[in-house]
Amino acid sequence: MPKAYWIVRVLVRDEQRYPEYLAAAAPAFQKFGAKFIVRGGAYQAMEGHARERNVVVEFEDRSTASACYQSAEYQHARTIRQKYADADFIIIDGTAD
Repeated sequence: MPKAYWIVRVLVRDEQRYPEYLAAAAPAFQKFGAKFIVRGGAYQAMEGHARERNVVVEFEDRSTASACYQSAEYQHARTIRQKYADADFIIIDGTAD
């Protein structure tokens, strides 16, 4: 099974409160073995529309990535995130090696 990834593009509306989301999401990330490949950082938009923050999170497989998103821990964090940021969020399979 290929690894799976969360690809999230975020526009933070409240920088001071956004860390509440990060703290609330941490237990879900730990529980499901999330590995951050990209977490913010400088970027260059080459085409299309960009958001200020880009995140790529690796999981063992798609079922694990989905379970993390659907978990009670992450859903609680998601509610907080939605108060302070707008996001585009997908789960995608990696390549089969």
